[in-house]
Amino acid sequence: MTASTAIRRAYREVTTRREDQMSAQPDHAPVTPYAPAPGAPAELLAQLRADARADSWVPAFERQWAAALEESRRTFSLAALYEVVQEWQGLIASAPAVDAFVASGYDDTDFIDMAELRGRRR
Repeated sequence: MTASTAIRRAYREVTTRREDQMSAQPDHAPVTPYAPAPGAPAELLAQLRADARADSWVPAFERQWAAALEESRRTFSLAALYEVVQEWQGLIASAPAVDAFVASGYDDTDFIDMAELRGRRR
């Protein structure tokens, strides 16, 4: 804002239409990306190691984490790391519900094999 504009506004003089349109404020609030806590990967790894499925989950997490680290080094972006943390947090959170569903003796007689379904569409 120029000095003359500031003086006119201070004395409540009429502003031009263009001055009214200009603003340093954004039109909308930017979306804040999800950022896990700095210790989230270590906490996840500890939770995975304590789980009964640690034999398969820990190596899978470590592979995904290593790939995300490499991508973040290459692209200078933390998005891949955030995605891995978010995905595994969801997996850990949903595991008890999945276990309860499997233990309930679900009926899978109407099960459709996804490979067969994909084969039909081709």
